[in-house]
Amino acid sequence: MKVRKIPLRVCVGCQEQKPKKELLRIVRTPEDVVEIDRTGKKSGRGVYVCATSECLEKAYKEHRLERSLKTKVSEEIYTGLRSELES
Repeated sequence: MKVRKIPLRVCVGCQEQKPKKELLRIVRTPEDVVEIDRTGKKSGRGVYVCATSECLEKAYKEHRLERSLKTKVSEEIYTGLRSELES
């Protein structure tokens, strides 16, 4: 039996490697639109953040999403992420 390798990604908040399934993906599409990618399959530049408010706030304060995506991230994206974490 072949053991499947679990894809790991680095959280922009805590900088820890975690399984891709545990993280939320934020993507900058080829049209330069920043959005939350629930499927994990949208095309574009993606960054990952843990599903905890601490990691999101750390990424927000230190502008890590902007740096990783190489574009401005609107306040609506952060609001959407916060509400998604609370639900």
